[in-house]
Amino acid sequence: MRYDIIDRELFVQNRQRLYKLLKPKSLVVLNANDVMPTNADGTMGFQQNSDLFYLSGIDQEETILVLFPEHPDPRFREVLFLRETNELIAVWEGEKLSKEQATKISGIERIYWTHQFEAIFGQMVFEADYVYLNTNEHARGELQVQSRDARYIRDFKEKYPLHTLQRLAPLTYYLRATKQTPEIGLIQQAIDITREGFLRVLKFTKPEVWEYEIEAEFVHEFIKRRSKGFAYTPIIASGANACVLHYVQNNKQCKDGEVLLLDVAAEYANYNADLTRSIPVNGRFTPRQREVYEAVLRVMKAAKMMLTTGNTLDEYQAEVAKVMESELLGLGLLIKTDIENQDPEWPAYKKYFMHGTSHLLGLDVHDVGSRYRKFAPGMVFTCEPGIYIKQEGLGIRLENNILITESGNIDLMAHIPIEADEIEQWMNP
Repeated sequence: MRYDIIDRELFVQNRQRLYKLLKPKSLVVLNANDVMPTNADGTMGFQQNSDLFYLSGIDQEETILVLFPEHPDPRFREVLFLRETNELIAVWEGEKLSKEQATKISGIERIYWTHQFEAIFGQMVFEADYVYLNTNEHARGELQVQSRDARYIRDFKEKYPLHTLQRLAPLTYYLRATKQTPEIGLIQQAIDITREGFLRVLKFTKPEVWEYEIEAEFVHEFIKRRSKGFAYTPIIASGANACVLHYVQNNKQCKDGEVLLLDVAAEYANYNADLTRSIPVNGRFTPRQREVYEAVLRVMKAAKMMLTTGNTLDEYQAEVAKVMESELLGLGLLIKTDIENQDPEWPAYKKYFMHGTSHLLGLDVHDVGSRYRKFAPGMVFTCEPGIYIKQEGLGIRLENNILITESGNIDLMAHIPIEADEIEQWMNP
């Protein structure tokens, strides 16, 4: 790992918070994500299971975490299973975590090798009345590949058919939605790295550069600052490409007079930033581009004020929609009859602003949590309105990351240029 070791007290406290939500005599099992294959003998980069990382801080494949806070034997209340290193692995892949290192990271004293799992687990499972297993329950998750979690659930049911299974995801999703102070610090670190990449790109961008060259500038700055790289597949969209919400080809040449939409951010220690900016390729907005830009910025500023304790996503989006309607009327993109005759299921504003304004942010870019839960202190949301005018080949989106507190909210990206004049000043020093 490239990042500094996180204070293990974060993971100790995360486990304690989970224990308060478990039924009596409950056992919890979490598996690391798979290392996914590509072709021949190739593999994709490893990405740890977010819930396992949240509860242990262990960032290594083939890890199993077993928690049983009420086990009568204290040795079996928190147990971590690791892939055992050997000389061959050390030569080809580098050494894996030692037991001592794993304890230092996680705060878990009892460490075994993964090949010992069945023998140790047999001494734990029959004392449990309930067994919590993990699954991906994200509303937008596409489960087309059988995960290690899914295989484990299948195998567990075959070996222990009389045990009562429980869903772990609702509990971890509830806990992860509100960030602890160290987590906010890690998100801020990802944001600070993102800022440096953006400032680099502001100085680099000019007519005739290619979108992929700009992508390279970002990743250079991110990796230089100890990030693994992009928090998500970057969107570097010039001109009409900006009207494609998930444009990721990044293979066009940026032309004089176009606006470039940049939806790009870094990760740090598995925590993510999520930034969007729209900048003029030649360093100066045209009057029309600035008019649309300022409209989006006004919507963003209004939306930020609504990200406060007690609101909900649906109520929030309905209020943002009213602000967006007003701006679209001002831009001449909608007329009053469009709104009067609109389909309630697809309001008129969605012709130009078709996505949601905010989502939770954390260990996952689209982080977990119930959309029906009221906003609470510690939640971190994106705020990302946009206006996409296909007929003009113009798409503007702006996005910052907002921390909700008891007394309001804090814009964690307030130090990243966003005003149109700021953008032009950075591009024309």
